[in-house]
Formats: sequence, C-alpha cells, structure tokens
Amino acid sequence: MTEVTSIAISVGFMAVLGLLLATILVIANKRLFVYEDPRIDEVEEMLPSANCGACGSPGCRPFAEGLINGSYQPAQCTVNTKEINKFIADYLGVDLGNQVRRVARLACAGGSHVAYIRASYDGLSSCRAAALVSGGGKGCAWGCLGMGDCAEACDFDVITMNKHGLPVVAEADCTACGDCVDICPKDLFSIYPVDQQLFVACKNLEKGDEAEAQCDVICTACERCVVDSPEGLIEIRDNLAVIDYSKNSLASKIAIERCPTGAIIWFDQKGGGYHVGKDARKIIRKEALPVG
Repeated sequence: MTEVTSIAISVGFMAVLGLLLATILVIANKRLFVYEDPRIDEVEEMLPSANCGACGSPGCRPFAEGLINGSYQPAQCTVNTKEINKFIADYLGVDLGNQVRRVARLACAGGSHVAYIRASYDGLSSCRAAALVSGGGKGCAWGCLGMGDCAEACDFDVITMNKHGLPVVAEADCTACGDCVDICPKDLFSIYPVDQQLFVACKNLEKGDEAEAQCDVICTACERCVVDSPEGLIEIRDNLAVIDYSKNSLASKIAIERCPTGAIIWFDQKGGGYHVGKDARKIIRKEALPVG
C-alpha cells in the first residue's frame, strides 16, 4: 500500500467518523432539546441584575423564570422601582402583586455612649474577628461590636455607622437582600415587613440589675410591655421581650410607653426613624463610655 493510499484512507475514515458524530449530535439535539420561553431573557433584562435573593429566588434569572411560570409576582422584586415592576406585569399580562416591603433591622441600641466596653480589642477591624476574641470585649455579650462589617457587606450602601458605632439602616432604600443578616457574628440583623412597627431593639438574655450594669438601653425583662399589651402579643422568653407578629394587628405604641430603658421601640413607616416610650430614661451622654 502506497503512502498516498494510506493518507487517503485516513482522510476518508476521519470524514466518515466526523459525519457519524455530527449525525449523532443532530439526533441528540433534537431528542434532548428543551424549549425555553424567549420572554425569560427579556424579563431578565428588566430586572436589576443584583442577584440579592430578596425576592425569594437565588438570582434574577430564576426569578424571571418564576415570573413566567407564575410562581413569583413582579412586586416581589424589592430592588426594582414600582414603575419597572408594573411594566413587567403589563408585559407578561399578570398581576403586579401586593408585596409588603421588607427591611433589615438591628436588634441592638447599645452604642458606645450607653453600652460598656469591658476589655479593649486590638486587632483586625472586623466584628467577626473581634467576636472570636472573648466575644469582642463588650459588656453585653449580645451587643453590636460596631466595626461595620454589615455596612461593608451591603451592596446597596443603605447601612452607615453613626458616631456611637451603631449601624443605621436607611429603611426607605433597603432592599432586604439579607447580606447584613449573613455577615453579623452576633445575629443581630433580621428582615421584617415594614408594617411590623413594634420592635425589640435588644437581644440580651440577662435580667434586671445585671443587665443594666452593661447597657443603659437593655431589655431587663421587667414585663411592663407584656402587661400593657393585648394578651399574647408580647411574652418574656429567656429574660427577653418577644413579640408574636402573628398578632401584629393588635400592636400599638401603648406597648412602648412604660419601657424604662427604651429597649422596645415603635418604627415610623412614613417619616422614618423610631420612637421610644415616654417613661424611657433620657440619654444625654454624647461621648463614649470609658473602657473597663
């Protein structure tokens, strides 16, 4: 067999093999083809590409797919404006939905001017790092360490640190993405519907004088909020006031009025910010408390 014949046979074999493989791929493509609604790409383009998960889906594309198959409603995207969500609803011919906006809230009011630091922490400026060293040095073991991990983690820049070392959430712009919830080593952030205005800004589990020795605005389990509220709305659990939000329609400012420390608060839906009760001690100290 000559060299030319060998080459011809090899080329022919490769050509036949290529044709065979191409035929298999064509058949497989037809057999395994899964139809994808072209509207998914178009709806995804209308979404913010934040992939924050606030809507309940793992990302914007799965959310777009859910909008197409009816498992989600446009209003569940809290990053988009209401106008864009309305446009998506009109485009798909579905209801916008009535999603109550949700926001992140911090269960601690113990800034440096009211909460004692019992030991100085000298290390990486990170709440997570500090928490590994004897809890971070704060007298209240449940208190915010104030190093701003949450503010750094927030992709939407709605968390700022105030002069007392406490994170402040701009509720009007919060998307409830949950990044602050995930990053906080003390588990102080949670996501709440904005219509849940009654809130316990504390996670302390100590009682009475022991608690107040660590922070001026700590929950002391005095039970005044329990007595003043409709039955079952608030209970004391492990020395901490706990609100049953299934009874949220019963909540009112009455529950906060006699709280002596201002640990239980009332959020203002319209004007922003929050209120403490009339019997809450007045905090006039502006400077940080001494260490020790």
